Amino acid sequence: MWFKRLTGGFFCALFFWMNCYASVSGEEVSLYSTSAVLMDADSGRVLYEKNGYSILANASTTKIMTCILVLEQGNMEDEIEVSSYAAGMPKVKLNVKKGEVYRVEDLLYSLMLESHNDSAVVLAEYIGKMHLSMEMRNKNTSEYSMEESMEAVGSFAEIMNRKAESLGCNNTFFITPNGLDAMRICREVGGNTIRQEHGTTAADLARMMAYCIRISPKREEFLEITREPVHTFTANGRTFTCVNHNAFLNMMNGVLSGKTGFTNKAGYCYVGALQEGERFFTIALLACGWPNHKTWKWSDSRKLFEYALKTFCYRNFKPRITMQPIPVSDGADMSGNPYQTAYVEPIPQRQIPVFHLLTAEGEKVVARVRLPELLDAPVKKSQKIGTVTYYLLNTAGDEELLDEIDIISPEEIAEKNYLYYAWFLIRLFCFL
Repeated sequence: MWFKRLTGGFFCALFFWMNCYASVSGEEVSLYSTSAVLMDADSGRVLYEKNGYSILANASTTKIMTCILVLEQGNMEDEIEVSSYAAGMPKVKLNVKKGEVYRVEDLLYSLMLESHNDSAVVLAEYIGKMHLSMEMRNKNTSEYSMEESMEAVGSFAEIMNRKAESLGCNNTFFITPNGLDAMRICREVGGNTIRQEHGTTAADLARMMAYCIRISPKREEFLEITREPVHTFTANGRTFTCVNHNAFLNMMNGVLSGKTGFTNKAGYCYVGALQEGERFFTIALLACGWPNHKTWKWSDSRKLFEYALKTFCYRNFKPRITMQPIPVSDGADMSGNPYQTAYVEPIPQRQIPVFHLLTAEGEKVVARVRLPELLDAPVKKSQKIGTVTYYLLNTAGDEELLDEIDIISPEEIAEKNYLYYAWFLIRLFCFL
C-alpha cells in the first residue's frame, strides 16, 4: 500500500512539474498558468507560448474588447439608461438600478477598474442597439423587455466577434460583454446541435491587448482609463469610487495596462502590457490557478516580462542576395548576333528592406531566391520572373514569413524571328 502511495505521489509531482515548465529558446520558464503567451505588441509575433492556442474561458479579460469597442464607436459624454436586464447582473457589480442614467466615461472606469458586470451590459446595450432596427434604437433602454435587452447584447457580441476576427483572432467566440461563462447553440449540422462556449486563446487575447495599446485610434484613451488608480463620480444622487484592481501596475517598471479576470470555470486570468524604450510586450495568462492562488498570475506575469526584457532586443537585418543572369531561349541578343545567347539581369521590383526586428540572440533573417534556370522569349520589361522571400529563423529552426518581393526583368528581350535573321544576313553581306 505504501509503495502505491509513494509511486502515485511521484507521478503526480512529475505531472505538475511538466505542466509548470516550458522551454523558451533553450531556457526553461516555470509558470503556473495552464495557457500563456508573450507577444511582441508591434509585430504580433508570439515570442513564447505554453498551450497558447488552446481555447479556454477567459473571464473578465473579455472587458478589454468591450472597452475598446465602446471607445471607438461611442461617445464618452453620452448619458445612457439602465435596463432591468443590466441591473440584474451578478456580482461584481456597480449596483445600477433600472431607469438610472450614467455617463459612458464613468461606466468605462467602472468596467475596467472594478470589473463591474452590470456596467458591461449597460455599455453593451448602448452600442448594440445602434446596430438594430430604428424602433429599437429610438426606444429608451430602460423600457426594454428582457428579450430586447438580450437582443441588444447579442448584437454587441456579434460586433465583438467581427472585431476579433478582423484582428486575426480566429479562435475567439464572445457571447457576453463581461466574460461571464456562457454557451450558445450556434447551428444545427446534420441533425447535431453545435454549441459554442464563451472563450478565447492566450494568443488571441495578447493580440487584442496589442491592438488596444498600439493600433486602435482610441489607444490613448484606453491607456488613460486602465492606468487610473482611482475614479470617483456622482450619478443619480449617489457617489461611487472605483479602485483599480490591476496590482501589477505597481509591481514592475514600464507596465502600461492590464485586466484581471476570474470565474469558477476560467480560474484566475490576466492580460497585460509593458513598455521598455521602443520595445512593447503583451502577455496573456489563462487558468492561472484557482482559490487560494490569487497571486500566481502576478508571479507568472513578472517571469514572462523579465524573460522578455532579458532575451529580446531590436536588431537590424539586411541579408544579401545574389542573382545570376538568366539565359533566354530564342532571345534576341542586343548585339544582333543570332549565335549569341541573350540574358536577363534580374532585379528586385522594390528596394531590399532592412528588417528592424525584436529578436533573441541567434535568431536571424534568411532570404531565399526563386528563379528559373531558363526563360523563354519574348520577355517583357518589368515582367515577373521570380521571387525573393525573407524568413525569420528562430533558434529552434522554425521559420516565420516576413516579406516577399517579386524579381523582374529590367528590359525587354525580343524573340528571334524571320526579320531578326534577315537583318543579320543583310548586315553580314554588307560588310563582306
